[in-house]
Amino acid sequence: MEHDTLARALSAMKNAEIRGKAEILLAPSSKVIIKVMEILKTEGYVTDYSVEDNKKGGIVKVTLAGKINNIGAIKPRYPIRAQDFEKFEQRYLPAKNFGRLILSTSKGCITHIQAKEKNLGGVLLAYVY
Repeated sequence: MEHDTLARALSAMKNAEIRGKAEILLAPSSKVIIKVMEILKTEGYVTDYSVEDNKKGGIVKVTLAGKINNIGAIKPRYPIRAQDFEKFEQRYLPAKNFGRLILSTSKGCITHIQAKEKNLGGVLLAYVY
């Protein structure tokens, strides 16, 4: 039994990016992984992704864009208020306005920039730059 599928998927993406691979298969999939892939696609870190059902948890096929320097899950999953983004940006991102924190909110999975605009808090899931 796997405990953190998101962390495993992001680690596999980072390793594939380091090796220069164009695409990667992530299994098993989950709703959170799919939402994170959607965010990565809109932010330009991933070219495309597709979800295939194999009756064993599903497979996510990801086409990498070659723009990921570092990506990872944030553990423990810190609850964060709308006023506290600055502290976690300094901790996980290399520079201001460079990279994204991905968090789960009551309105779904969004980036920290969207959460600032909507004045929402949530739970930190991952970072990417």
